[in-house]
Amino acid sequence: MIQPISITAISSISALGISSEEVWSNYKIMKHLFEQRKFDENQEWVAPLNRSAKKKIEQLRNSDSKYKKLDDSVLFAIYASRNAIKNAGWKDENFGINIGSSRGATALFESYHSEYLKNKKAATLTSPTTTLGNISSWVAHDLNSQGPEISHSITCSTALHAMLNGIAWLQSGMADTFLVGGSEAPLTPFTIAQMKALKIYSKSNVTLSAVEGKPDGVFPCQALNLNKTQNTLVLGEGAAVACLEKGKPKNALAQIDGIGYATEILKHNISISSDAVCFQRSMQMALGTTNLYEVDVIVMHAPGTIKGDLSEYQAIKKVFCNKIPFLTTNKWKVGHTFGTSGMLSIEMAVLMLQNQEVIKVPFGEEFEPPSKIRKVMVNAVGFGGNAVSMLLSV
Repeated sequence: MIQPISITAISSISALGISSEEVWSNYKIMKHLFEQRKFDENQEWVAPLNRSAKKKIEQLRNSDSKYKKLDDSVLFAIYASRNAIKNAGWKDENFGINIGSSRGATALFESYHSEYLKNKKAATLTSPTTTLGNISSWVAHDLNSQGPEISHSITCSTALHAMLNGIAWLQSGMADTFLVGGSEAPLTPFTIAQMKALKIYSKSNVTLSAVEGKPDGVFPCQALNLNKTQNTLVLGEGAAVACLEKGKPKNALAQIDGIGYATEILKHNISISSDAVCFQRSMQMALGTTNLYEVDVIVMHAPGTIKGDLSEYQAIKKVFCNKIPFLTTNKWKVGHTFGTSGMLSIEMAVLMLQNQEVIKVPFGEEFEPPSKIRKVMVNAVGFGGNAVSMLLSV
């Protein structure tokens, strides 16, 4: 890091809720936030917005006639961005925006395509409302920002790549503040079908027995259960954004101490190596000269698949050797939100740093909680082996 970069606000909307207090409260409860929903005659596990969050999005949709035709991915981003800017206290409109999405306007695109197959005509707003750049452009319009507007898709590491880009703009001197994050609304029949075609989606009958006082019942996503015998990925929806600023302002929530990124040569379209070489490289880059013993927690990407979870764990063992930090993830609770997932993990890391308390998973290997949380590393990776690691402290 050429100069200090701070996170001065984070806002999200997901199954976890719409405020930091609600999100933290839900993290403290050892229950998942999934429900079963019908897709093409099949019941599938998903993690939708909770009732209060859905109400907020509908209020936003109906607040302006222009918003009625927008996809949920855009509305999620607008809602989270409004709150982030307010919480950061930004008054100057000259800030940059980089909010990405793995899939973009999924539901709207599927609806328009279905209409085209039926009528052999495309609706007038099909193109302008389904392009990926739609997200940052509408956020910029809503906030009346005057800085650069960037949207991108780098699969499931999209939000952390947005952070990388925002940091680069700030360190170059081309901007003083940047809004970064991801937004995803993937709970649609075609998207679910794609995950099922990969044979990684959780089956409706996945259960876990109680172990040493841990909760009994159904756990559709068993992220960080390194002994699972079937894939358990579950999709969730939502948006999460962060406000980045130079230096160490008084209202800083956390400081970014290190950044890392890597892409490994693929031998298969969707897999990474058994010991996740990309994660080894991204974590080592993020660490820089930091002593391994200073990293107390790692928020893993851990999508809930057998190979995905295990390969990242093997990478951590190779980098940290006999000093493995406390390991955790949020996907067992809120699912995989594709392009949003990395920023939800950043939010989780910041909340743990602020509250000096780790969030455990209800199963898997036991890791000793640290007596003090000094630094937290956050990982994300997507199809294509594009890993990103962020090192945070307070």
